[in-house]
Order: sequence, then structure tokens, then C-alpha cells
Amino acid sequence: MADERTAWFYNVQTGEVEHGPQSLGRTLMGPYETREEATRALEAAAERTRAWDEEDRREGDDA
Repeated sequence: MADERTAWFYNVQTGEVEHGPQSLGRTLMGPYETREEATRALEAAAERTRAWDEEDRREGDDA
């Protein structure tokens, strides 16, 4: 992982990508290795949520 000072962050309040933490931590997602990863932070989070929901559904079917 890159040093946090040189990592990339996605600011959920502004919708902007930041190089190094420039805003309050509560508004940031990251750190990310690349600008591209930070740019798709919300999309990646939504994909993980869908995967977890599907896993929960499958586990519920097994009960």
C-alpha cells in the first residue's frame, strides 16, 4: 500500500478524488493505490454490498 500522504481518496461529500488526504477523514473513502481505484470507490462499494447481500441470501437458504 502506498504511503497515505501519496495515496488516493474519494471524497463522498464533494464527489472528487483527492491525492493525499486533503479533507476530513469522515468524508473520505480510501486510501487507494491509484486514481482509477478512487474514482470507482462508490461503484466498488456497491458491488461488495451486492455480493454480501447475495451471500447472506444463500446462507439464509441453507438454514
